[in-house]
Amino acid sequence: MPKYNLYALGNALVDFEFELDEAKLSSLDIDKGVMTLIDEERHHHLVSELAPHEVKKACGGSSANTAIAVRQFGGQSFYSCRVANDDSGLFYLEDLQRCGVDTNIQADNRPEGVTGKCLVFVTPDADRTMNTHLGIAADFSQDELVPEAIADSDYLYIEGYLVSSPTGKAAAIKARDIAQKAGVKTSLSLSDPNMVSFFKEGLLEMIGDGLDFLFANESEALKLADTQDIKEAIAHCQTLAKQFAITRGPQGSLIFDGNSTIEIDAVPVQAIDTVGAGDMYAGALLYGITHGMSLTDAGTLASKASARIVSHLGPRLAAEETRSLLSS
Repeated sequence: MPKYNLYALGNALVDFEFELDEAKLSSLDIDKGVMTLIDEERHHHLVSELAPHEVKKACGGSSANTAIAVRQFGGQSFYSCRVANDDSGLFYLEDLQRCGVDTNIQADNRPEGVTGKCLVFVTPDADRTMNTHLGIAADFSQDELVPEAIADSDYLYIEGYLVSSPTGKAAAIKARDIAQKAGVKTSLSLSDPNMVSFFKEGLLEMIGDGLDFLFANESEALKLADTQDIKEAIAHCQTLAKQFAITRGPQGSLIFDGNSTIEIDAVPVQAIDTVGAGDMYAGALLYGITHGMSLTDAGTLASKASARIVSHLGPRLAAEETRSLLSS
């Protein structure tokens, strides 16, 4: 049996979450509903402007949230990332350790620089908008990979956000090659519509000759296939991965099992914050299929888990609440 159910890699970001209305976003010249990369000067300007607002802080990044979800359900996770020798980097490491996720980060051997940060804005319609300063995460490279841990895992999980960094993209491809050589299944999340819009060719390089599992939301899948027809998007995804899941918000999700498409119903809920919904969906589904569940049962768990997360503020639940979903 492999030591880890999931080996994830991605941009380590300390999340700073704010509740703002659309007028405030507009006044700050922030594009709503997508992830936008910003430089350090812009980051500090926004932090200054937002000083009067209450903020919630946690270690984050898309695949970190997924690795934490797998661990909370009772699985074993490893997360490769890059943080700096600063207060935010120490906070990130300690928070990751509290979550029980193994990592390549060392307390006494972190490089100099600035740890990445993500300003997350939640509007009254429950939509999420992100402004990300990657900091040292932009230099994530093959040096942060732990090949023996990759080879000792059920699944490799790559976040699409890595495509925006040349060294990050190269590391993702290297990790994929290590996994495939070791017989480890490979998976990738497209992460954000902007990643598909601006870095499609790079994402296709990361996908390579094909993955075992692909995660996308409907907007990302449609953009990837250059279509407005979900059936055409499904057909296109079939050329890229043996299996995949396309989440559709209130319409639930579609899972392709290699032969047919399974429709998973959404769980009706009053959404207040969609941050982390896709990350939780992936974590729950990957936990399920690495613990003997059928894709239908794993998808149902993922639907319940993502519904629960959007009814809370923040990208993750308390571990006890996550675990309770297995018996609900």
